[in-house]
Amino acid sequence: MTGVESDHLRFNILGTLEGWAGGTRLRFGGSIQERVLATLLFEPGRIVPVTRLVEAAWDEEPPTSAEHQVRKAVSELRRRIPRGADVVVTDDPGYRVELGDGQLDLNDFADLLRVAHAAVGADRTAEAEAALRQALALWRGPIMAGRGGRVIEAAATVWEERRLTAAEQHFELRLAHGDAAELVGDLRDVISRHPLRETLRGHLMLALYRSGRGAEALEEYAAVRRLLVEELGIDPGAQLTRLYEGILREDLESAPSPAEPQPALAAPVSEPGVADRGVCTLPYDLTDFTGRDDKQRLLLEKAGEPGGEGTRIIALDGMGGSGKTTLAVRAAHRLADHYPDGQLFIDLRGFTPGERPLQPAVALESLLRSLGVPDEQLPEGTEERTALWRVTVARKRVLILLDNAADPGQVIPLLPASSGCLVLITSRGRLVDLDGAEWIGLGTLAPEESATLLAKTLGVERTAAEPEAVAELAELCGRLPLALRIAAARLRNRPRWTVAHLVERLSHETRRLDELSTGRRSVTATLELSYQALSASGRAGFRLLGQHPGTEIDVWSAAALTGTSAQEAEDLLEDLLDAHMMQQQALGLYSFHDLVRSFARSLPGDDAGGGALAGRLLPYYLDATEAACEVLFPDRLRMEFDVEVPPTAELPPLRTAAQAMDWFDREYQTIQLAMDREGDIVDPACVVRLSRNLAFYLYTRSKPDEQVAQGLTAVRAARRLGEQRLLCLSLNNLGVAQWRVGRFRDGIDSVSEARRIARALGDEVGEAMSVGRLGLLHLDIGELAEAVRCLEQAVVLRRESGYATGEADSWANLSSAYRRLGRHHEAVAAAEEALRINRRAGVPDREKFVLNDLAAGLLGMDEPERALAVLDDGLTPGDETRQTENHALTLALSAEARQLLGDTERALRDADRAREIVGRSGVRLRASEVENIAGRVHRRAGDPAQALRLHRLALDHATALGYRAEVLDALTGLACAAEELGEKDEAAGYRARGRILQAELGIGAGEEE
Repeated sequence: MTGVESDHLRFNILGTLEGWAGGTRLRFGGSIQERVLATLLFEPGRIVPVTRLVEAAWDEEPPTSAEHQVRKAVSELRRRIPRGADVVVTDDPGYRVELGDGQLDLNDFADLLRVAHAAVGADRTAEAEAALRQALALWRGPIMAGRGGRVIEAAATVWEERRLTAAEQHFELRLAHGDAAELVGDLRDVISRHPLRETLRGHLMLALYRSGRGAEALEEYAAVRRLLVEELGIDPGAQLTRLYEGILREDLESAPSPAEPQPALAAPVSEPGVADRGVCTLPYDLTDFTGRDDKQRLLLEKAGEPGGEGTRIIALDGMGGSGKTTLAVRAAHRLADHYPDGQLFIDLRGFTPGERPLQPAVALESLLRSLGVPDEQLPEGTEERTALWRVTVARKRVLILLDNAADPGQVIPLLPASSGCLVLITSRGRLVDLDGAEWIGLGTLAPEESATLLAKTLGVERTAAEPEAVAELAELCGRLPLALRIAAARLRNRPRWTVAHLVERLSHETRRLDELSTGRRSVTATLELSYQALSASGRAGFRLLGQHPGTEIDVWSAAALTGTSAQEAEDLLEDLLDAHMMQQQALGLYSFHDLVRSFARSLPGDDAGGGALAGRLLPYYLDATEAACEVLFPDRLRMEFDVEVPPTAELPPLRTAAQAMDWFDREYQTIQLAMDREGDIVDPACVVRLSRNLAFYLYTRSKPDEQVAQGLTAVRAARRLGEQRLLCLSLNNLGVAQWRVGRFRDGIDSVSEARRIARALGDEVGEAMSVGRLGLLHLDIGELAEAVRCLEQAVVLRRESGYATGEADSWANLSSAYRRLGRHHEAVAAAEEALRINRRAGVPDREKFVLNDLAAGLLGMDEPERALAVLDDGLTPGDETRQTENHALTLALSAEARQLLGDTERALRDADRAREIVGRSGVRLRASEVENIAGRVHRRAGDPAQALRLHRLALDHATALGYRAEVLDALTGLACAAEELGEKDEAAGYRARGRILQAELGIGAGEEE
């Protein structure tokens, strides 16, 4: 603090606690120092005992060293404050602060209240109004930002009551001076935070009545009466009741209409040296304004850029409730000094519940009166008023905030011609015909901004107690400022509610919008106005798109859902985007804000249910997946279906493998959601065929759990359809999915049923498929003889059916069975036959699977060099995202081959990488294989402890699945690792278990390494 003069010392407590020395902000230390200082500042010049400071610093039981810590805190404050010993003075039995005039905002506030009181007594109402305005402007938020603790909050309550009383008196004075319409917005805002203040309600009723809005004034009385009865069980007081009766009889005294122009409104409080700002009708700047720092910075930068010859126009657009007005008002206050001739605000009511948009002539009348033009000088026509308006502001520097604009026609007559003026506009949709405007779009708040807003509006202590619930609340509110403020208001008005309780209520989508309503503020009402502004076709399309199950909507699915062409669907989506009823995160992909989607789904309509989803969207997805599978899986078995689904008109571009896979990656979850919601009402044939197409994709992308779920959906649909051939196909596909997640017995049940159906139908193709899959399932549960029998039969059946790639699959699985039995030469021969068939058929995706079997057989024959050459072929494509688990196994086998050839460093690296990849795949049966191979690699590298750990993991995984063949490999590896670690008894135990399992599997004693 050296070099800082204490003469410029100032403390602010009406908001966050601040201390300033010259232009330098003081740092007081921790919360104890802040609470001690705040308690002293509440009573400047008075002694505050140490015991009271202890009580203020600790809400709960203070520590035994509390008094000592308070004295240390005072010492720290003195060190941090310039000439601190003269500011915080010791005065037994405590301390006091000594401050001069202008050094504490609390003192300034009290002084200004005294000035206002004296001015009212002397009938100097203009002076009283100015003093109250300056006093209220000192408040930057709740005292200590709500972080003061119990003692400070008790004192803050007293000052908050004085603030409210001052605000009530200030509104009363302005009403007496003839202000009315311009007070409505400010009064509503204060009432939203203090809904039970009858005096404020009375001021609002009077302001509405004098603005020609008597019906709304009566509605306000009904609203506050309901609230008082619900919250306190009482009726409104006599004064409010008399006001209500006077409005009913229409015999209230009218607002004054002075013959001369009204004097300019008193300028808001400003720092010394700032010029008078002229007439100002801006709403007050929210003290708890949060976030939008980047947008505010951009707006101020644009406003500060050199202008052209005309008026600078900056416009904010965003969905209802996104905080456009709040940001515009804040920016206007910060720019006010640059426009000394006035800062004007007018609500154009483009989207105001219960009101029609303000006509330009009416808006011009309000603006001209604000600048002092008397009634007798106001012309009648819009053009004449526009001309007078432009003459009046010519050569002036005026800021005009046109809030809530509906269309360009409402705005253009209000634009001044002076190059010294700035016009700020807020609108829900971008007014594209408004030439020369610089637009800034507002989205939702960032997560941290949402949390901060809730903390400021709800209180730091309350939000800090439930941080996870606060984060969830922000997401349920869609991080929309309006929804967040409504949620905070509900919690403030219900102090017994926890944040988690409100989160639970909001978690039900059907009632979420009902919960986000308080007083006159409602998310539904805000969205309803935007919805009604759409054309009839736009509203119908909006309702249908609300039923789309995905988080993102492309043009083609939108066209299918709405029953239009892709071009018409794109036009609809773009119109909704312009109206901020949709969002766009990527080119060609559109999405709803969560609350907008809830609103769309709540709307009644001719086809807002599942009809469009089941009848149009799912058939579209069937056509699209068929086209994608034709590109990605040209070798799949061609099947004729007895039941056809009508094709849809337009499909996305799916001509290349990259296009098809990208489309599947983006849409597969949406397809699953659509089937979950509508699978019981759509044509079952569509569900079965669509599930089959998804199964190919899910297999390729290694999503086994989702593949099982999709298989079960297909089987249910096939049973409902009663089509045995489709049921056979679905059961076979389900069996493969169950095999991949290690549910071998379930898989055997599914495939066995499929085989019985195929035999009954005389379906040779279906039976060949079933026999091959039974062989695979028996193989992995260790029933090797049965596996070989089934797979050898499957080879013959597949060959006879003419399905070459199916025959190759059976040869590859037969290779695995031979290898498990120690028949390595036969294993290699079977794998080579599978590879030959696949290459002749031109199916590269199946090669990696076969190459793994071939390499494993070669390693069993002790030919690592040949095995590595084979595996290098499999690793060449390097795509880990397709059949991820097979890629991991290729890498693990490669590691074992490299180690046997002497490259241990690369082997260890590849083995660990294989474990990482297989862990991501979710294919559990492959995990145990890779872990066993990695265990062998680590043991040969001289790390038997790591080998032991890996083989134990493999044993646990394989045992849980019943994967007995791999259990045997794990036991063999554990025995070898334990023996190298000198644990002879443990090694003998593993060997004994291995011999028993070998006998059960029908395997001769295998060689150990």
